[in-house]
Amino acid sequence: METESEPYVRLATLRQLHHVMADMNAARSLADTLQTVADGVVNGLGYELACVNLVRPDGDLVVAAFSGNSAAEALITGRVGSRAAWDRRLTMGERWGELCFIPHTEGWVLDEDDVPQWFTDGPPPRFEDEWHPSDRLFAPMHATGAAGGELIGVISVDRPRNGRIPGAWGREALQMYAFQAAIAISNARLRANMQRALVRLEREQQALRASEESFRQAFEYAPSGMAIAELGGDQHGRILRTNDALCRLLGRPASAMRRYSFSDLVHPEDIGTLLRTSAEGGRAELRLGRRDGTYVWVSLRNSVVADAADGPRFLLTHVEDIEERKRRELHLAHRASHDSLTGLPNSAELRSRLSARLCSRPQEQLPSAVDSLDAAYGDPIGHDFDYGPAALHRTGHAAGGLYEGFDHHVHVSAPGGDETTDDGTKGLAVLFCDLDGFKSINDRFGHNAGDAVLIEVARRLTSGVRDGDTVARLGGDEFVVLADGLGRADAQDLAVRLRNAIIPPIRVDGRAVRVGASFGIGWAHCGMTAEEVLQSADQRMYVEKRSRAKQHRRAG
Repeated sequence: METESEPYVRLATLRQLHHVMADMNAARSLADTLQTVADGVVNGLGYELACVNLVRPDGDLVVAAFSGNSAAEALITGRVGSRAAWDRRLTMGERWGELCFIPHTEGWVLDEDDVPQWFTDGPPPRFEDEWHPSDRLFAPMHATGAAGGELIGVISVDRPRNGRIPGAWGREALQMYAFQAAIAISNARLRANMQRALVRLEREQQALRASEESFRQAFEYAPSGMAIAELGGDQHGRILRTNDALCRLLGRPASAMRRYSFSDLVHPEDIGTLLRTSAEGGRAELRLGRRDGTYVWVSLRNSVVADAADGPRFLLTHVEDIEERKRRELHLAHRASHDSLTGLPNSAELRSRLSARLCSRPQEQLPSAVDSLDAAYGDPIGHDFDYGPAALHRTGHAAGGLYEGFDHHVHVSAPGGDETTDDGTKGLAVLFCDLDGFKSINDRFGHNAGDAVLIEVARRLTSGVRDGDTVARLGGDEFVVLADGLGRADAQDLAVRLRNAIIPPIRVDGRAVRVGASFGIGWAHCGMTAEEVLQSADQRMYVEKRSRAKQHRRAG
Protein backbone atom coordinates (compact mmCIF):
# COMPACT_ATOMS: atom_id res chain seq x y z
CA MET A 1 0.00 0.00 0.00
CA GLU A 2 2.78 2.41 0.87
CA THR A 3 4.56 1.64 -2.38
CA GLU A 4 1.41 2.29 -4.40
CA SER A 5 0.63 5.60 -2.71
CA GLU A 6 4.21 7.02 -2.76
CA PRO A 7 4.01 8.49 -6.30
CA TYR A 8 0.80 10.31 -5.41
CA VAL A 9 2.35 11.72 -2.25
CA ARG A 10 5.40 12.89 -4.15
CA LEU A 11 3.29 14.57 -6.81
CA ALA A 12 1.25 16.37 -4.17
CA THR A 13 4.44 17.49 -2.46
CA LEU A 14 5.82 18.75 -5.78
CA ARG A 15 2.67 20.78 -6.30
CA GLN A 16 3.06 22.30 -2.86
CA LEU A 17 6.75 23.03 -3.51
CA HIS A 18 5.85 24.67 -6.80
CA HIS A 19 3.42 27.02 -5.09
CA VAL A 20 5.69 27.96 -2.21
CA MET A 21 8.62 28.53 -4.57
CA ALA A 22 6.48 30.70 -6.80
CA ASP A 23 5.47 32.74 -3.75
CA MET A 24 9.10 32.89 -2.64
CA ASN A 25 10.29 34.30 -5.97
CA ALA A 26 7.39 36.74 -6.18
CA ALA A 27 8.19 38.44 -2.88
CA ARG A 28 8.85 42.18 -3.30
CA SER A 29 11.47 42.72 -0.61
CA LEU A 30 14.20 40.83 1.23
CA ALA A 31 12.10 40.71 4.41
CA ASP A 32 9.13 39.32 2.49
CA THR A 33 11.36 36.72 0.83
CA LEU A 34 12.77 35.53 4.15
CA GLN A 35 9.32 35.18 5.69
CA THR A 36 8.06 33.39 2.60
CA VAL A 37 10.96 30.92 2.89
CA ALA A 38 10.00 30.14 6.50
CA ASP A 39 6.30 29.86 5.67
CA GLY A 40 7.07 27.54 2.72
CA VAL A 41 8.78 25.02 4.97
CA VAL A 42 5.66 24.81 7.14
CA ASN A 43 3.09 24.94 4.33
CA GLY A 44 4.89 22.97 1.64
CA LEU A 45 7.26 20.55 3.34
CA GLY A 46 5.16 19.35 6.27
CA TYR A 47 7.08 20.71 9.28
CA GLU A 48 5.37 22.39 12.21
CA LEU A 49 8.17 24.92 12.91
CA ALA A 50 10.76 26.64 10.65
CA CYS A 51 13.34 29.31 11.27
CA VAL A 52 15.55 31.25 8.78
CA ASN A 53 18.92 32.34 10.19
CA LEU A 54 20.61 34.94 7.94
CA VAL A 55 24.35 35.67 7.87
CA ARG A 56 25.07 39.28 8.78
CA PRO A 57 27.97 41.37 7.33
CA ASP A 58 30.00 40.66 10.50
CA GLY A 59 29.62 36.87 9.95
CA ASP A 60 27.21 36.12 12.81
CA LEU A 61 23.73 34.79 12.07
CA VAL A 62 20.50 36.53 13.05
CA VAL A 63 17.03 34.99 13.28
CA ALA A 64 15.45 36.81 10.32
CA ALA A 65 12.13 34.90 9.98
CA PHE A 66 10.08 32.33 11.92
CA SER A 67 6.96 30.36 11.08
CA GLY A 68 4.63 27.93 12.90
CA ASN A 69 4.53 29.33 16.43
CA SER A 70 3.80 32.96 17.23
CA ALA A 71 5.11 32.68 20.82
CA ALA A 72 8.43 31.23 19.67
CA GLU A 73 8.58 33.84 16.87
CA ALA A 74 8.26 36.69 19.39
CA LEU A 75 10.87 35.05 21.62
CA ILE A 76 13.75 34.57 19.23
CA THR A 77 13.22 36.71 16.10
CA GLY A 78 16.05 39.24 15.84
CA ARG A 79 18.37 37.38 18.20
CA VAL A 80 21.92 36.64 17.06
CA GLY A 81 24.06 33.49 17.25
CA SER A 82 27.83 33.60 16.82
CA ARG A 83 29.40 32.22 13.66
CA ALA A 84 31.68 29.98 15.74
CA ALA A 85 28.69 28.29 17.41
CA TRP A 86 26.98 27.77 14.06
CA ASP A 87 30.14 26.34 12.47
CA ARG A 88 30.30 23.87 15.38
CA ARG A 89 26.70 22.76 14.82
CA LEU A 90 27.13 22.32 11.07
CA THR A 91 30.10 19.99 11.58
CA MET A 92 28.33 17.71 14.09
CA GLY A 93 25.84 14.92 13.70
CA GLU A 94 24.93 13.08 10.53
CA ARG A 95 25.41 14.43 6.99
CA TRP A 96 22.36 13.97 4.77
CA GLY A 97 23.79 15.36 1.56
CA GLU A 98 23.77 19.13 2.21
CA LEU A 99 21.68 18.70 5.36
CA CYS A 100 22.95 18.33 8.92
CA PHE A 101 20.95 16.18 11.37
CA ILE A 102 21.93 16.20 15.04
CA PRO A 103 20.04 13.52 16.99
CA HIS A 104 18.94 14.08 20.56
CA THR A 105 21.64 11.71 21.75
CA GLU A 106 24.30 14.26 20.67
CA GLY A 107 22.44 17.57 20.74
CA TRP A 108 22.44 17.96 24.49
CA VAL A 109 25.97 19.44 24.28
CA LEU A 110 24.53 22.43 22.35
CA ASP A 111 22.02 23.46 24.97
CA GLU A 112 24.41 26.03 26.46
CA ASP A 113 25.74 27.72 23.29
CA ASP A 114 24.57 31.18 22.13
CA VAL A 115 22.52 30.08 19.12
CA PRO A 116 18.87 31.17 19.58
CA GLN A 117 16.66 28.07 19.82
CA TRP A 118 13.29 26.87 21.03
CA PHE A 119 12.38 23.75 22.98
CA THR A 120 9.39 21.54 22.22
CA ASP A 121 7.78 19.08 24.57
CA GLY A 122 6.61 15.59 23.77
CA PRO A 123 6.82 11.92 24.77
CA PRO A 124 9.96 9.97 24.06
CA PRO A 125 9.97 8.14 20.72
CA ARG A 126 8.31 4.74 20.60
CA PHE A 127 9.74 3.72 17.25
CA GLU A 128 13.27 3.80 15.85
CA ASP A 129 12.50 6.43 13.16
CA GLU A 130 10.21 8.57 15.37
CA TRP A 131 11.18 12.27 15.78
CA HIS A 132 12.49 13.22 19.23
CA PRO A 133 11.69 16.74 20.62
CA SER A 134 15.44 17.36 21.00
CA ASP A 135 16.37 16.31 17.46
CA ARG A 136 17.75 19.12 15.26
CA LEU A 137 17.78 19.39 11.45
CA PHE A 138 19.60 22.22 9.57
CA ALA A 139 19.58 23.06 5.85
CA PRO A 140 22.52 25.40 4.99
CA MET A 141 21.96 27.88 2.15
CA HIS A 142 24.92 28.83 -0.05
CA ALA A 143 25.20 31.69 -2.51
CA THR A 144 25.93 29.38 -5.46
CA GLY A 145 23.54 26.69 -4.30
CA ALA A 146 26.44 24.30 -3.64
CA ALA A 147 28.28 23.60 -0.42
CA GLY A 148 31.41 25.26 -1.75
CA GLY A 149 29.68 28.61 -2.08
CA GLU A 150 29.51 31.38 0.48
CA LEU A 151 27.14 30.61 3.38
CA ILE A 152 24.26 33.08 3.35
CA GLY A 153 22.02 31.43 5.96
CA VAL A 154 20.65 28.29 7.60
CA ILE A 155 17.06 26.92 7.66
CA SER A 156 16.19 25.18 10.95
CA VAL A 157 13.19 22.83 11.03
CA ASP A 158 11.40 20.95 13.83
CA ARG A 159 8.55 18.45 14.42
CA PRO A 160 7.60 16.84 11.10
CA ARG A 161 3.83 16.51 10.98
CA ASN A 162 3.97 12.76 10.45
CA GLY A 163 6.11 12.48 13.60
CA ARG A 164 8.90 10.60 11.82
CA ILE A 165 12.47 11.44 10.92
CA PRO A 166 12.47 12.49 7.22
CA GLY A 167 13.16 9.71 4.79
CA ALA A 168 15.09 9.95 1.52
CA TRP A 169 12.29 11.85 -0.24
CA GLY A 170 11.78 14.32 2.61
CA ARG A 171 15.49 14.96 2.89
CA GLU A 172 15.87 15.59 -0.86
CA ALA A 173 12.84 17.88 -0.85
CA LEU A 174 14.27 19.98 1.99
CA GLN A 175 17.66 20.12 0.30
CA MET A 176 16.12 21.24 -3.00
CA TYR A 177 14.05 23.81 -1.17
CA ALA A 178 17.14 25.24 0.57
CA PHE A 179 18.85 25.46 -2.82
CA GLN A 180 15.97 27.49 -4.29
CA ALA A 181 15.66 29.59 -1.13
CA ALA A 182 19.33 30.57 -1.42
CA ILE A 183 18.72 31.74 -4.99
CA ALA A 184 15.61 33.68 -3.97
CA ILE A 185 17.40 35.35 -1.04
CA SER A 186 20.40 36.25 -3.23
CA ASN A 187 18.08 37.73 -5.84
CA ALA A 188 16.19 39.64 -3.19
CA ARG A 189 19.45 41.06 -1.90
CA LEU A 190 20.45 42.09 -5.42
CA ARG A 191 17.08 43.77 -5.90
CA ALA A 192 17.43 45.53 -2.58
CA ASN A 193 20.94 46.68 -3.45
CA MET A 194 19.77 47.84 -6.87
CA GLN A 195 16.88 49.72 -5.35
CA ARG A 196 19.18 51.39 -2.87
CA ALA A 197 21.61 52.19 -5.68
CA LEU A 198 18.79 53.63 -7.79
CA VAL A 199 17.57 55.71 -4.89
CA ARG A 200 21.12 56.92 -4.22
CA LEU A 201 21.65 57.65 -7.93
CA GLU A 202 18.40 59.59 -8.13
CA ARG A 203 19.38 61.61 -5.09
CA GLU A 204 22.81 62.28 -6.59
CA GLN A 205 21.21 63.31 -9.88
CA GLN A 206 18.81 65.57 -8.04
CA ALA A 207 21.72 67.08 -6.13
CA LEU A 208 23.66 67.47 -9.39
CA ARG A 209 20.72 69.14 -11.09
CA ALA A 210 20.29 71.42 -8.11
CA SER A 211 24.02 72.19 -8.15
CA GLU A 212 23.96 72.90 -11.88
CA GLU A 213 20.96 75.16 -11.48
CA SER A 214 22.64 76.91 -8.58
CA PHE A 215 25.80 77.38 -10.65
CA ARG A 216 23.78 78.62 -13.63
CA GLN A 217 21.97 81.19 -11.53
CA ALA A 218 25.17 82.24 -9.77
CA PHE A 219 26.88 82.54 -13.18
CA GLU A 220 24.08 84.33 -15.00
CA TYR A 221 23.07 86.73 -12.26
CA ALA A 222 26.47 87.46 -10.74
CA PRO A 223 26.95 91.23 -10.29
CA SER A 224 30.43 91.01 -11.83
CA GLY A 225 31.54 89.51 -15.13
CA MET A 226 31.89 85.74 -15.57
CA ALA A 227 33.14 83.74 -18.55
CA ILE A 228 33.82 80.08 -19.39
CA ALA A 229 36.63 79.40 -21.86
CA GLU A 230 38.22 76.30 -23.35
CA LEU A 231 41.27 74.95 -21.55
CA GLY A 232 43.98 73.33 -23.67
CA GLY A 233 43.82 72.14 -27.25
CA ASP A 234 43.75 74.17 -30.45
CA GLN A 235 40.96 76.41 -29.16
CA HIS A 236 42.61 77.21 -25.82
CA GLY A 237 41.21 80.40 -24.38
CA ARG A 238 38.21 80.63 -26.72
CA ILE A 239 35.22 82.06 -24.87
CA LEU A 240 32.31 79.61 -24.71
CA ARG A 241 29.88 81.42 -22.44
CA THR A 242 29.54 84.82 -20.79
CA ASN A 243 27.05 86.35 -18.37
CA ASP A 244 25.11 89.56 -18.75
CA ALA A 245 27.40 91.54 -16.44
CA LEU A 246 30.45 90.91 -18.65
CA CYS A 247 28.51 91.70 -21.82
CA ARG A 248 27.37 95.00 -20.32
CA LEU A 249 30.87 95.82 -19.10
CA LEU A 250 32.40 95.37 -22.57
CA GLY A 251 29.36 96.55 -24.51
CA ARG A 252 29.30 93.35 -26.57
CA PRO A 253 26.44 90.86 -27.06
CA ALA A 254 26.90 87.27 -25.89
CA SER A 255 26.79 85.96 -29.47
CA ALA A 256 29.71 88.22 -30.42
CA MET A 257 31.71 87.29 -27.32
CA ARG A 258 31.79 83.65 -28.44
CA ARG A 259 33.88 84.69 -31.44
CA TYR A 260 36.72 85.92 -29.24
CA SER A 261 39.26 84.77 -26.72
CA PHE A 262 40.57 87.03 -23.98
CA SER A 263 43.80 87.46 -25.96
CA ASP A 264 41.70 89.11 -28.71
CA LEU A 265 40.20 91.58 -26.26
CA VAL A 266 43.17 92.47 -24.05
CA HIS A 267 45.15 95.68 -24.52
CA PRO A 268 48.32 94.98 -26.57
CA GLU A 269 50.52 96.13 -23.69
CA ASP A 270 48.85 93.60 -21.34
CA ILE A 271 49.06 90.47 -23.51
CA GLY A 272 52.14 89.24 -21.62
CA THR A 273 50.34 89.64 -18.30
CA LEU A 274 47.38 87.64 -19.63
CA LEU A 275 49.55 84.77 -20.88
CA ARG A 276 51.36 84.54 -17.54
CA THR A 277 48.10 84.21 -15.62
CA SER A 278 45.89 82.10 -17.98
CA ALA A 279 46.01 79.06 -15.73
CA GLU A 280 44.29 77.72 -12.63
CA GLY A 281 44.50 80.17 -9.76
CA GLY A 282 45.95 82.88 -12.03
CA ARG A 283 45.21 86.51 -11.17
CA ALA A 284 45.90 89.60 -13.22
CA GLU A 285 44.96 93.25 -13.54
CA LEU A 286 44.78 94.33 -17.16
CA ARG A 287 42.73 96.23 -19.72
CA LEU A 288 39.98 94.73 -21.91
CA GLY A 289 38.63 96.37 -25.04
CA ARG A 290 35.09 97.66 -25.24
CA ARG A 291 33.02 97.65 -28.39
CA ASP A 292 33.46 101.44 -28.74
CA GLY A 293 37.25 101.06 -28.92
CA THR A 294 37.99 102.18 -25.35
CA TYR A 295 39.57 100.00 -22.68
CA VAL A 296 38.46 99.24 -19.13
CA TRP A 297 40.68 98.08 -16.27
CA VAL A 298 39.57 94.71 -14.88
CA SER A 299 40.78 92.13 -12.41
CA LEU A 300 40.82 88.56 -13.76
CA ARG A 301 40.70 85.52 -11.48
CA ASN A 302 40.82 82.02 -13.00
CA SER A 303 39.76 78.61 -11.75
CA VAL A 304 39.40 75.26 -13.50
CA VAL A 305 36.10 73.36 -13.58
CA ALA A 306 35.41 69.88 -15.02
CA ASP A 307 32.29 68.91 -16.95
CA ALA A 308 32.46 65.40 -15.42
CA ALA A 309 34.83 63.28 -13.37
CA ASP A 310 37.00 62.47 -16.39
CA GLY A 311 35.40 64.88 -18.82
CA PRO A 312 36.74 68.06 -20.45
CA ARG A 313 38.09 70.85 -18.27
CA PHE A 314 37.20 74.52 -18.69
CA LEU A 315 38.59 77.78 -17.43
CA LEU A 316 36.14 79.78 -15.33
CA THR A 317 37.16 83.44 -15.31
CA HIS A 318 35.80 86.03 -12.90
CA VAL A 319 36.05 89.56 -14.31
CA GLU A 320 35.74 92.48 -11.90
CA ASP A 321 35.54 96.11 -12.99
CA ILE A 322 38.37 98.04 -11.27
CA GLU A 323 38.33 101.11 -13.52
CA GLU A 324 37.47 103.49 -10.69
CA ARG A 325 40.13 102.04 -8.38
CA LYS A 326 42.76 102.17 -11.11
CA ARG A 327 41.81 105.76 -11.86
CA ARG A 328 42.31 106.66 -8.22
CA GLU A 329 45.61 104.78 -8.08
CA LEU A 330 46.88 106.48 -11.23
CA HIS A 331 45.72 109.82 -9.91
CA LEU A 332 47.54 109.27 -6.61
CA ALA A 333 50.66 108.06 -8.43
CA HIS A 334 50.50 111.12 -10.70
CA ARG A 335 50.13 113.44 -7.72
CA ALA A 336 53.10 111.80 -6.02
CA SER A 337 55.33 112.22 -9.09
CA HIS A 338 54.06 115.51 -10.59
CA ASP A 339 53.89 119.12 -9.55
CA SER A 340 50.40 120.04 -8.35
CA LEU A 341 50.52 123.54 -9.89
CA THR A 342 51.92 122.96 -13.38
CA GLY A 343 51.30 119.25 -13.84
CA LEU A 344 54.96 118.75 -14.78
CA PRO A 345 57.09 115.94 -13.32
CA ASN A 346 58.38 117.01 -9.89
CA SER A 347 61.86 116.85 -8.46
CA ALA A 348 61.57 113.22 -7.32
CA GLU A 349 60.28 112.06 -10.71
CA LEU A 350 63.01 113.99 -12.51
CA ARG A 351 65.72 112.37 -10.42
CA SER A 352 64.12 108.95 -10.96
CA ARG A 353 64.07 109.35 -14.75
CA LEU A 354 67.62 110.64 -14.81
CA SER A 355 68.93 107.88 -12.52
CA ALA A 356 67.27 105.24 -14.70
CA ARG A 357 69.54 106.29 -17.59
CA LEU A 358 72.79 106.24 -15.62
CA CYS A 359 75.00 103.50 -14.27
CA SER A 360 77.86 103.86 -11.81
CA ARG A 361 80.67 102.91 -14.26
CA PRO A 362 81.95 105.58 -16.60
CA GLN A 363 82.42 104.49 -20.19
CA GLU A 364 86.07 105.49 -20.30
CA GLN A 365 86.84 102.63 -17.91
CA LEU A 366 85.75 100.08 -20.49
CA PRO A 367 88.96 99.79 -22.58
CA SER A 368 91.30 99.41 -19.63
CA ALA A 369 89.02 96.89 -18.00
CA VAL A 370 88.80 94.88 -21.21
CA ASP A 371 92.58 94.89 -21.34
CA SER A 372 92.66 93.48 -17.82
CA LEU A 373 90.20 90.78 -18.86
CA ASP A 374 92.35 89.96 -21.87
CA ALA A 375 95.41 89.67 -19.71
CA ALA A 376 93.64 87.45 -17.23
CA TYR A 377 91.61 85.29 -19.63
CA GLY A 378 93.14 85.78 -23.08
CA ASP A 379 93.41 82.83 -25.48
CA PRO A 380 96.97 81.44 -25.25
CA ILE A 381 96.92 80.31 -28.87
CA GLY A 382 95.98 83.72 -30.26
CA HIS A 383 92.23 83.49 -30.89
CA ASP A 384 90.24 86.69 -30.49
CA PHE A 385 88.52 87.13 -27.14
CA ASP A 386 84.77 87.73 -27.10
CA TYR A 387 84.04 91.15 -25.60
CA GLY A 388 80.31 91.08 -26.38
CA PRO A 389 77.66 91.75 -23.75
CA ALA A 390 77.23 88.08 -22.96
CA ALA A 391 80.96 87.65 -22.44
CA LEU A 392 81.12 90.73 -20.23
CA HIS A 393 78.22 89.37 -18.22
CA ARG A 394 79.94 86.00 -17.83
CA THR A 395 83.28 87.52 -16.77
CA GLY A 396 81.97 90.43 -14.74
CA HIS A 397 82.71 88.71 -11.44
CA ALA A 398 86.27 87.95 -12.51
CA ALA A 399 86.84 91.66 -13.20
CA GLY A 400 85.69 92.63 -9.76
CA GLY A 401 82.14 93.33 -10.94
CA LEU A 402 83.38 96.27 -13.04
CA TYR A 403 80.98 95.57 -15.92
CA GLU A 404 78.02 94.26 -13.99
CA GLY A 405 74.88 95.45 -15.79
CA PHE A 406 76.60 96.46 -19.07
CA ASP A 407 74.85 93.67 -20.95
CA HIS A 408 71.44 95.36 -20.51
CA HIS A 409 72.39 99.05 -20.30
CA VAL A 410 72.68 101.64 -23.08
CA HIS A 411 75.74 103.59 -21.96
CA VAL A 412 75.29 107.35 -21.62
CA SER A 413 78.20 109.52 -22.73
CA ALA A 414 78.71 113.28 -23.14
CA PRO A 415 80.04 115.17 -26.19
CA GLY A 416 83.80 115.75 -26.06
CA GLY A 417 85.67 119.04 -26.29
CA ASP A 418 84.68 122.37 -24.73
CA GLU A 419 81.61 124.53 -25.15
CA THR A 420 82.92 126.10 -28.35
CA THR A 421 83.56 122.83 -30.16
CA ASP A 422 81.32 119.94 -31.19
CA ASP A 423 82.83 116.54 -31.96
CA GLY A 424 79.52 115.20 -33.26
CA THR A 425 78.82 113.03 -30.20
CA LYS A 426 75.18 112.93 -29.13
CA GLY A 427 74.37 112.80 -25.45
CA LEU A 428 71.78 113.46 -22.77
CA ALA A 429 71.56 117.23 -22.29
CA VAL A 430 70.29 118.64 -18.98
CA LEU A 431 69.03 122.24 -19.28
CA PHE A 432 68.61 123.97 -15.92
CA CYS A 433 66.27 126.99 -16.19
CA ASP A 434 65.81 129.77 -13.64
CA LEU A 435 63.33 132.61 -14.28
CA ASP A 436 64.58 136.19 -14.15
CA GLY A 437 62.34 138.79 -12.53
CA PHE A 438 59.84 136.35 -11.16
CA LYS A 439 60.23 137.50 -7.54
CA SER A 440 59.17 141.05 -8.43
CA ILE A 441 55.95 139.73 -9.98
CA ASN A 442 55.12 137.84 -6.79
CA ASP A 443 55.91 140.93 -4.70
CA ARG A 444 53.94 143.40 -6.86
CA PHE A 445 50.93 141.35 -7.96
CA GLY A 446 50.67 138.51 -5.44
CA HIS A 447 51.12 134.78 -5.49
CA ASN A 448 48.10 134.14 -7.70
CA ALA A 449 49.74 136.12 -10.46
CA GLY A 450 53.00 134.29 -9.83
CA ASP A 451 51.25 130.94 -10.10
CA ALA A 452 49.67 131.96 -13.40
CA VAL A 453 53.12 132.90 -14.74
CA LEU A 454 54.57 129.53 -13.70
CA ILE A 455 51.73 127.67 -15.37
CA GLU A 456 52.23 129.59 -18.62
CA VAL A 457 56.02 129.12 -18.55
CA ALA A 458 55.49 125.37 -18.05
CA ARG A 459 53.17 125.30 -21.06
CA ARG A 460 55.67 127.19 -23.25
CA LEU A 461 58.55 124.95 -22.21
CA THR A 462 56.52 121.81 -22.93
CA SER A 463 55.49 123.15 -26.33
CA GLY A 464 59.11 123.88 -27.21
CA VAL A 465 60.55 120.38 -26.72
CA ARG A 466 60.20 117.11 -28.62
CA ASP A 467 57.98 114.18 -27.73
CA GLY A 468 59.97 112.03 -25.34
CA ASP A 469 61.86 114.93 -23.77
CA THR A 470 61.14 115.70 -20.13
CA VAL A 471 60.21 119.10 -18.71
CA ALA A 472 60.15 119.11 -14.89
CA ARG A 473 59.69 121.70 -12.17
CA LEU A 474 62.18 121.47 -9.33
CA GLY A 475 60.35 124.00 -7.20
CA GLY A 476 59.87 127.76 -7.05
CA ASP A 477 60.82 129.22 -10.44
CA GLU A 478 63.33 126.50 -11.37
CA PHE A 479 62.71 124.13 -14.27
CA VAL A 480 64.80 121.35 -15.83
CA VAL A 481 64.66 119.93 -19.35
CA LEU A 482 66.07 116.46 -20.22
CA ALA A 483 66.71 116.09 -23.94
CA ASP A 484 68.47 112.99 -25.24
CA GLY A 485 70.37 112.59 -28.50
CA LEU A 486 71.70 116.17 -28.72
CA GLY A 487 75.12 117.50 -29.59
CA ARG A 488 76.55 120.66 -28.02
CA ALA A 489 75.23 122.93 -30.78
CA ASP A 490 71.80 121.27 -30.62
CA ALA A 491 71.60 121.88 -26.86
CA GLN A 492 72.58 125.52 -27.22
CA ASP A 493 70.00 126.06 -29.97
CA LEU A 494 67.34 124.45 -27.76
CA ALA A 495 68.22 126.77 -24.85
CA VAL A 496 67.90 129.81 -27.14
CA ARG A 497 64.53 128.67 -28.49
CA LEU A 498 63.14 128.04 -25.02
CA ARG A 499 64.40 131.39 -23.73
CA ASN A 500 62.77 133.14 -26.66
CA ALA A 501 59.53 131.27 -26.00
CA ILE A 502 59.49 132.48 -22.37
CA ILE A 503 60.30 136.18 -22.99
CA PRO A 504 57.02 137.28 -24.72
CA PRO A 505 54.54 139.03 -22.36
CA ILE A 506 52.21 136.92 -20.25
CA ARG A 507 48.75 138.31 -19.54
CA VAL A 508 47.69 137.98 -15.90
CA ASP A 509 44.48 139.54 -14.56
CA GLY A 510 44.25 141.93 -17.50
CA ARG A 511 47.87 143.10 -17.37
CA ALA A 512 50.94 141.98 -19.31
CA VAL A 513 54.00 140.87 -17.35
CA ARG A 514 57.38 139.61 -18.50
CA VAL A 515 59.94 137.21 -17.16
CA GLY A 516 63.34 136.29 -18.49
CA ALA A 517 65.15 132.99 -18.25
CA SER A 518 68.70 131.85 -17.61
CA PHE A 519 69.74 128.41 -18.88
CA GLY A 520 72.67 126.27 -17.84
CA ILE A 521 73.52 123.22 -19.96
CA GLY A 522 74.96 120.15 -18.28
CA TRP A 523 75.66 116.72 -19.68
CA ALA A 524 74.81 113.40 -18.09
CA HIS A 525 77.13 110.45 -18.47
CA CYS A 526 77.57 107.15 -16.70
CA GLY A 527 79.71 107.40 -13.63
CA MET A 528 77.79 110.46 -12.39
CA THR A 529 74.84 110.49 -10.03
CA ALA A 530 71.63 112.32 -10.84
CA GLU A 531 72.45 114.86 -8.14
CA GLU A 532 75.87 115.53 -9.65
CA VAL A 533 74.34 116.05 -13.10
CA LEU A 534 71.76 118.55 -11.77
CA GLN A 535 74.37 120.35 -9.70
CA SER A 536 76.61 120.73 -12.75
CA ALA A 537 73.77 122.21 -14.83
CA ASP A 538 72.76 124.48 -11.95
CA GLN A 539 76.29 125.85 -11.66
CA ARG A 540 76.44 126.55 -15.39
CA MET A 541 73.09 128.33 -15.15
CA TYR A 542 74.44 130.70 -12.48
CA VAL A 543 77.56 131.33 -14.57
CA GLU A 544 75.32 132.20 -17.52
CA LYS A 545 73.06 134.38 -15.34
CA ARG A 546 76.00 136.40 -13.96
CA SER A 547 77.54 136.79 -17.40
CA ARG A 548 74.48 138.50 -18.85
CA ALA A 549 73.90 142.20 -18.38
CA LYS A 550 71.45 143.09 -15.67
CA GLN A 551 69.14 144.94 -18.04
CA HIS A 552 68.73 141.83 -20.19
CA ARG A 553 67.64 139.83 -17.14
CA ARG A 554 65.10 142.29 -15.82
CA ALA A 555 61.46 141.58 -16.39
CA GLY A 556 58.10 142.52 -14.89
